[in-house]
Amino acid sequence: MKRYIYIIIGSICSILAACDHISEDERLIYEKPEPAQRVVLLEDFTGQRCTNCPKATDVIEQLQETYGDALVAVGIHGGPLGFAGNAKLVGLATETGTEYYNSWKLEYQPIGLVNRRAPVNYPEWAAAVKEELAKPAPLRLEGTAVLADNIINIQISAKGTDGIVNGKLQVWLLEDGITALQLMPDGTANMEYIHNHVFRTAINGTWGEDFSIKEGETNQKTMTQALEPNWNKEQLSIVAFVYNDSGVQQAVKFKVKENIE
Repeated sequence: MKRYIYIIIGSICSILAACDHISEDERLIYEKPEPAQRVVLLEDFTGQRCTNCPKATDVIEQLQETYGDALVAVGIHGGPLGFAGNAKLVGLATETGTEYYNSWKLEYQPIGLVNRRAPVNYPEWAAAVKEELAKPAPLRLEGTAVLADNIINIQISAKGTDGIVNGKLQVWLLEDGITALQLMPDGTANMEYIHNHVFRTAINGTWGEDFSIKEGETNQKTMTQALEPNWNKEQLSIVAFVYNDSGVQQAVKFKVKENIE
């Protein structure tokens, strides 16, 4: 019996000794996160007094039909052809929109930024979007937004999928389905024009907040936004994106849903 015990103990010791010879990096096999689908951000600098801007809107609608959720468009009203409104007419221009227009040193409207590369004229948006969609995305973004007691509660989840990303996280509120004045290409004023994906406000500051994520990491951010009286709560959505000096690294858009108890 003692002989069998010695044999068993010896076998265990041999196994443990063999384990000691396995280097640390060989004991665990690293699995790279699944690649994230690239989502492209198109910032359309537009204005209600811009006669060619409806043509740019047509291009956006065609691109959305082609790419679906892989394209996030934002209509940023401001600049010299923006209209802030008056006692009779609804205006969509914002001070923040004009600040963006001036910061990018834009000179005319319509014009766009595709993933915050160089400004692009609207006839060239399709090519620019296609080029950006072909690039790999270093992170994945998801989010939820719930409206309760006139407060929008927002949660954004980010997962690093490739390398390290340092930059800014920007979160915007958009509104669809706004009926308001728009000058048309033929020079007429369309009082029943429907404006979609209209920039309303920057939720976490004009230029966002510092953001960093490593491959395999998951980060979560929460924030709130009070509902303004002139916003249609059924037509609101959130756009979140991460950008740095190399451009927009990833974007996502999701609807604001009302909390019904």
